[in-house]
Amino acid sequence: MGNEFERKQRVVVVGGGPGGYEAAIAGAQLGAEVTLVEQVGVGGSAVITDVVPSKTLIAVAEATNGIGEAADLGVQFFSRNEAGRPVRPEVAVNLAQVNKRLLGLARQQSEDMRASLVRAGVTIVSGHGRLDGASSVIVSTAVSGGTDFDQIEADTIVVSVGASPRILPTAVPDGERIFTWTQLYGLQAVPEHLIVVGSGVTGAEFASAYTALGSKVTLISSRDQVLPGEDADAAAVIENVFKRNGMTVLSKSRADKVERTADGVVATLSDGRTVEGSHCLMAVGSIPNTKDIGLEQAGVQLSDSGHIRVNRVARTSAPNIYAAGDCTTFLPLASVASMQGRTAMFHAMGDAVNPTELRNVASNIFTQPQIATVGWTQRQIEEGIAQGDIYKLPLSSNPRAKMMGIKDGFVKLFARTGSGTVIGGVVVAPNASELIFPIALAVEHRLTVDQVSRAFTVYPSLSGSISDAARAMHIVL
Repeated sequence: MGNEFERKQRVVVVGGGPGGYEAAIAGAQLGAEVTLVEQVGVGGSAVITDVVPSKTLIAVAEATNGIGEAADLGVQFFSRNEAGRPVRPEVAVNLAQVNKRLLGLARQQSEDMRASLVRAGVTIVSGHGRLDGASSVIVSTAVSGGTDFDQIEADTIVVSVGASPRILPTAVPDGERIFTWTQLYGLQAVPEHLIVVGSGVTGAEFASAYTALGSKVTLISSRDQVLPGEDADAAAVIENVFKRNGMTVLSKSRADKVERTADGVVATLSDGRTVEGSHCLMAVGSIPNTKDIGLEQAGVQLSDSGHIRVNRVARTSAPNIYAAGDCTTFLPLASVASMQGRTAMFHAMGDAVNPTELRNVASNIFTQPQIATVGWTQRQIEEGIAQGDIYKLPLSSNPRAKMMGIKDGFVKLFARTGSGTVIGGVVVAPNASELIFPIALAVEHRLTVDQVSRAFTVYPSLSGSISDAARAMHIVL
């Protein structure tokens, strides 16, 4: 009996994305014997084919935009022709070089994460993992369809298998003309005319990026406006910027099918209209990678969509099985996956746990400008789900924004009626992903607008708009 208690707890993590990686690191730090099973590479799709490469591409697009906008600040670019006359040079994007660099960065990030796991003492097994009951994982380690298997016993299992792009039978990606967002990085040149099907976060981000890179872009949206799940004011700003930058936005339009032509693609809409382009990106959501990996047999409940049902400590319906990331019913964000992975291990190992509060999660959409949100939404306040006051401050009134030539965007704060406690906020700005943090802190720690406004901000700074908005919501005692 004594030997049983002396044995290290055996943890098997299936999937090495942000959730699996953090679970493995946390488990090793807490003294468990951890094995990580990963098929593609440490970091999973988030690092190798999704977040890292896409945000790197978007950073290039932002730099391209910055060159174009510099003229508004009085910065002019000229070269001289053979006659010695000044001519304005073209801004060109070498997409092949861009894609080579971003894929290299993704691989390097994956290798850095792998090295961190090895240093922590985690055993890494390359292969496809599936559950064999609630206390064992079978790993297929064959390279080309063989039958080599490893069976790993486990006291605790963490499932972090992620999700894959949804494939429509009427618009099957071929990686040459019709793409999912994981396939775009093989392009050697900027598409002449990119059709983007889907106006959610992924579709909007890539539509924004490729417009900046020089593509003609047509965005097909089945809803009234782009980003239908986001703050309405923020979505309106983004759609206006899209159109002003030359993008064609087809609202209330549904693509029934997308087919290749001799030298491009054609999308047929449900009303019979057609849109011709050189390439097409299908951004119509994702599906969890939970099929045929033994979850149901292990007693793990799934939602109708195939997502793993988890509670706020990432525990499934099976007591010793946890799940993290896009394969779960939580928010599909890398930051949330990481938090779930850590929380799962803390709970499984008996350490102190703070259950994840989804309302406190800050998220960002990397369009130009960006949209960042945290806490309760304006829609929830207007529907009476939350009681709050709303204050919106345009960025155009901010002195630093004027200096930088920023014309679009705003800061919006939501404060509890009566107490003035900050319960949410929205930032639309070039660096909204950075500016949302003080609002997230206020939401997490239940600060009042008066407490936020008393903290010093640099003058001039974009963050000053957050303080100004809080000051405008001063609670008179």
